Amino acid sequence: MLSLYRPGTGPWHRMPAGRKTLLLLVLVLVVSLLPATWLSCAVSAGLGLLCYAVPGTGWAQLARQVWALRLLVVMSFVGQVIFLGVEAATIGTVRIVAAVVLAALLALTTPVTALLAVFERALAPLRLIGRDPSRAALLLVVAFGSVPTLIRLARQVREAQRARGAGRGIRFFVVPFLVVALKHADELGEALTARGVR
Repeated sequence: MLSLYRPGTGPWHRMPAGRKTLLLLVLVLVVSLLPATWLSCAVSAGLGLLCYAVPGTGWAQLARQVWALRLLVVMSFVGQVIFLGVEAATIGTVRIVAAVVLAALLALTTPVTALLAVFERALAPLRLIGRDPSRAALLLVVAFGSVPTLIRLARQVREAQRARGAGRGIRFFVVPFLVVALKHADELGEALTARGVR
């Protein structure tokens, strides 16, 4: 769901990219660093609801974001139930989902070019060690942009397996997915090289 920019005219869209990045970073840190209690669970959920209630975004978009995270939610909850119990798993999963959807709000309401400019400014100190901030920022944007592509590739692999009647276990999925993901990475690298990015 990352890097899926949705044009709009709401307050989140109009807010300067640098200020919005800082604000959402603070909110994500608050959600992540609060003690694991029912109060922090309620605060995390409340922050997510409030941020997506702003005109121009809406709770329908929040519902789509949470649905896109369904696999993460299930895996996180099951893993935490095994080691921590149901109560801690519920609190932890709500906080994880809240942090991710708050972070995704930045990409949903900010054009990639604006994100690139923000990252480049934030990474300016890299010049002190002889590194190019613009290249590092491009790497971050490409990494973010690859997430929805990898999700799409995973879906295609799963659908192809079902069409062939292949097994449904994770071991039948991992190798084909790695093959198509590496192929995508290779094609992306060739495209960047053709544009003079090395």
